[in-house]
Amino acid sequence: MRAVRPAPARRLPAALPALALLAVVLLSGCGGGGAGGAGGEPELGPVADNPATATLAFPMDAYTDTEAERIRMGQVQQVLVSRCMARYGFTYEGVKTAAPSGGGGAEDRHRHLFGLADPEFAAAHGYDKSGTGGDPAVKPVAPQLSDSAYVVMNGEQRGAQGGVPLDAPTEEEAARVDSGLTAAGQKVPAGGCGREGFRKLYAPTKDSVDLLFAFGLSSEAHERSKQDSRVVNALRKWSACMDKSGYGGIGTPYDVVEELGLENDKGGPRAVTAAKADVACKREVNLVGIWAAVEKAYQERLVEEHAQTLALYAKQREARFKLAASLG
Repeated sequence: MRAVRPAPARRLPAALPALALLAVVLLSGCGGGGAGGAGGEPELGPVADNPATATLAFPMDAYTDTEAERIRMGQVQQVLVSRCMARYGFTYEGVKTAAPSGGGGAEDRHRHLFGLADPEFAAAHGYDKSGTGGDPAVKPVAPQLSDSAYVVMNGEQRGAQGGVPLDAPTEEEAARVDSGLTAAGQKVPAGGCGREGFRKLYAPTKDSVDLLFAFGLSSEAHERSKQDSRVVNALRKWSACMDKSGYGGIGTPYDVVEELGLENDKGGPRAVTAAKADVACKREVNLVGIWAAVEKAYQERLVEEHAQTLALYAKQREARFKLAASLG
């Protein structure tokens, strides 16, 4: 099992806006030993026949926030940042974000995991995810800061040259890190209020599990599944079907838009026609059913391998929800 060790106090790249820290993505390294990792290819459970993506459930879902939960955690982080800024006499309204998409219905969190899979979506939108819950329609907008407020938010002077602000991996360790800056007669926290808000929510103690740990395991399972012989075989059949439909030389569903030059017209007539063929070929070979069963098997293996760390991660995730509730 991978050990979870906090890094020592360190200098990080220039501090990011508070919410941008949530968007940093660090993929977990894939395990060795071939497609299935050290244990070979796992046995599969039931393989559903062309399941709707809304019905798919994976072991790592229990450790993964829904869209509404992610947005709520972002709001909580902004509250913590605002409270920190208030200690130094600054009013900070936080980063403005979009409301959850989907119209309040159940979230189809795996809608695009295996490429386009919904025939109705394909016929209506082609590969255009904008405004349909697939891609964010509104980017977060950070408020403008005065020079003095910038120092408190980021833990460094605006335009500072020749260095980056001191930081710490957890709030517990940050108490022992001197930023070297003061404001309103108080020490500025390591990394500024932006980092303090993040640490209080996601890394309060030295045993805090990395926020991206669960995401990393999900990514590792997905990468392993792509190399599994059963998925490789299904992809080969899907590609052959696409070739018969007039779309030759496309290896995976993730390559369709680029291979067909649809980047600038994902919802146009050509894209819709290709998308309908794409989904039809997936259904002909049961690509989603096979791939989902394989990916689930790899996730089950990783959950078992990392059970102790995931238990701690789940406990800390629940603590975040309780903090959110306490803030109203």
